[in-house]
Amino acid sequence: MFHSLSLNQNVESKFARSAGTSCQLIQKNSTFYKIRLPSGSFLTVPTTSFGTLGNISNVKHRLEYLGKAGINRLKGKRPTVRGIAMNPVDHPHGGRTNGGCHWVTPWGIPTKGKRTVKKKYE
Repeated sequence: MFHSLSLNQNVESKFARSAGTSCQLIQKNSTFYKIRLPSGSFLTVPTTSFGTLGNISNVKHRLEYLGKAGINRLKGKRPTVRGIAMNPVDHPHGGRTNGGCHWVTPWGIPTKGKRTVKKKYE
């Protein structure tokens, strides 16, 4: 188990930096390591990559319950407004007659199910 994985010495750490997360070494080769990321996906990294042993503290961070919206406001977070509650000029979901439209971002880019990673054909 390790955290703060970076792919080489000159690059800042990219993986497993959140509270209570860690990566797991699955397979060791002479030139590459196979690693399971906190998301469950696998990553092949060179043996020259760096990481820190152990997992990051504050493991119970995901169990915190704030209780009310005012506590989030005290932390500086603004409320999230649904797109369907907006006007048509503010969001593609806005207005009353939006039946049958697919989920999009405020800029019209599809979300919820659109593939974000291109397939690598070998």
